[in-house]
Amino acid sequence: MLKKSLFAVAVVTLLAAMAPAGEIKIHDWPTGGYIPQELTDIPVVMDIGFWCFIPDQDKLKIKLAQTAQTEASKHNYEGCTNVTIQSNFNMKLSCSIAKNGAVNGDYSCSVTPNTLSVGGGTVSVCAKISKAVLNTSGLVGGMKDLRVATVTLKVAPQ
Repeated sequence: MLKKSLFAVAVVTLLAAMAPAGEIKIHDWPTGGYIPQELTDIPVVMDIGFWCFIPDQDKLKIKLAQTAQTEASKHNYEGCTNVTIQSNFNMKLSCSIAKNGAVNGDYSCSVTPNTLSVGGGTVSVCAKISKAVLNTSGLVGGMKDLRVATVTLKVAPQ
């Protein structure tokens, strides 16, 4: 009987001493000052957003050069630039071009390759003017670096 009573007291004492996570049940704090006791573990989580970056984008420029004459006073011009892109996602690239009215013609742009994997890479962004009209008033032969359009590079997750 004494053995059973002793065992029952030990079990009750053990159960009373065991506290669920987030609760401390002790009568005397451990000696040596107030020593911090572990109370609970809290998971730390986060959502990883999409990130991409073009270093030295202020130095990017597409310089057009004449490629072929199609009709009297109408010409084709084309140019490309390499763009380095860093990213943390697989991306699909595209572009749009907005002419500013300085030179009339048919404008287009392209991106090659049009996909990049995580980490990024280098793409070639090209602009083209077909049937450029150069006899517009205000255009004088010898002009340098006349801005005729803006290419906008676009990205989307793949």
